[in-house]
Amino acid sequence: MTTRTEQATSFEELHRRVLDGALGPDPRTLRIAVAFTTRQAVRHDGRGGGYRNEVLSLRLAEAVGSCAVEPGGLPAGAIDDCVGADVAELLRHDLTPVRVAALDAYLMHVMPHTPRHGARPVALAAGDSLRKSRARAASVAGLLDLAPGRTVLVVGVVNSLLEALRSRGLRYVPCDLKGGTTEWGEPIATDALARLADCDAMLASGMTLGNGTFEPLREHALRHGGQLVMFAQTGSAILPRLIGAGVTAVCAEPYPFFWLDGGPGTIHCYGGAP
Repeated sequence: MTTRTEQATSFEELHRRVLDGALGPDPRTLRIAVAFTTRQAVRHDGRGGGYRNEVLSLRLAEAVGSCAVEPGGLPAGAIDDCVGADVAELLRHDLTPVRVAALDAYLMHVMPHTPRHGARPVALAAGDSLRKSRARAASVAGLLDLAPGRTVLVVGVVNSLLEALRSRGLRYVPCDLKGGTTEWGEPIATDALARLADCDAMLASGMTLGNGTFEPLREHALRHGGQLVMFAQTGSAILPRLIGAGVTAVCAEPYPFFWLDGGPGTIHCYGGAP
């Protein structure tokens, strides 16, 4: 069970409390042993298009914290900045993805994904990348409490997730900074904030933490009482701490992600319907 002291009212408050040592060990005493990036290109069998991922990950003791970035968007020296640095230094780094990955690593270290901290483990069966993508998408969509016919703003387009919403009779407005079209030829909006009024709930990628688009979504949900469900490889340990502060549920997926391994895996759900 989570406690009130584990929750925060905003990303900035959570960041500040960790810097102050209010949630665990002084971050000045903890050093990052390993920093690495993971680059991936995928085109699932039977799908018309593909995509690329790039993720910065930091290893702190047994924990790995991660933040996705636009492919090619991370400066070459960022990894060198991180290796051997203490967590407090990285929480003050100039690059947002470094700050996010450092905060994620710290929180994974002190509040791992266990029932004690509010997590419900969900097993992902072994399978190819599309099968595992669809299984994850079903868990994410299941965290929404919406009747068929309602509309979901999807920030960070994942075709398996759109497919899962369609199977539940839900409409959606797909949004992604890259634009383009979905697997079904639907136009993808690039300005999520402009479409908020058209939707009954929000489903957003943790990548919004790294590109600066998360806080407006959280604040909108908080002001209007709407649902904000996060699917999080980026910030999987950060976003559960914001449930009750605009975030209603989180599907947390720490490194290694489902697309890296065909074997069985685990994701962790917070909030939403059990």
